Amino acid sequence: MAKPEKHVFVCSHSRPADDPKGSCEARGSQPVIDAFSEALGSRNLWGRIKLSTSSCLGTCEVGPSVLVYPEGVMYQKVKASDVIDIIEKHLVGGEPIESLKAPAELWS
Repeated sequence: MAKPEKHVFVCSHSRPADDPKGSCEARGSQPVIDAFSEALGSRNLWGRIKLSTSSCLGTCEVGPSVLVYPEGVMYQKVKASDVIDIIEKHLVGGEPIESLKAPAELWS
């Protein structure tokens, strides 16, 4: 397998429903994962872009969280409807989406 240009991590961490921190899974990470999988496949981007689920990325309160490397851009409150923009504007176009980025202080 060739080295991918970008690697996308979508948090799928789950906590008990009564946990005060919540979790990305409870906030809807599975539809985000499904949307990335479908969109990357339909655009023939597998290989150029790697998609992985992850355990806790530490930003549970603003999940679902999506982390893009090599840039280290953390997106917050991502919905399935945001995935096409993330792919087209950031992963392919090279421009992170400022309105979805988690504040630097949240992820420091």
